[in-house]
Amino acid sequence: MERTERGAVHVRITSRSACGSCKARQACGLAEAQEKVVVVATPEAASFAAGDAVSVGVRRSAGMRAVVLAYVGALAVLMAVLVAAIAGMGWSEGAGALAAIAGVGVYYFVLWLFRAKIEHTIQFTITKI
Repeated sequence: MERTERGAVHVRITSRSACGSCKARQACGLAEAQEKVVVVATPEAASFAAGDAVSVGVRRSAGMRAVVLAYVGALAVLMAVLVAAIAGMGWSEGAGALAAIAGVGVYYFVLWLFRAKIEHTIQFTITKI
């Protein structure tokens, strides 16, 4: 845990790639680690202190919502635009593929525009270890 403030706890999380536990990661250079700070809103923030070991979690429904928005929605847009371009408008496969990729780009841009609203639907929980 990094720090606390009124009603919130700031937790530093180190996210490692899948090869983070591989013995050869130093030699191949593909292992990567990113540090992120997660802000967990909690009324018990005063009971935490910097340096405490904590466990941060998220409700299963919030995780499923994130997967649907990030992957299922993008796949649905990709397939819909591809079918509409090729079958509906008679475009070539190459043009349809480019339109589908552009459609996914627009989809992710719209998600980015609504990121503040989406962030409020995902609530973290925190417990001391």
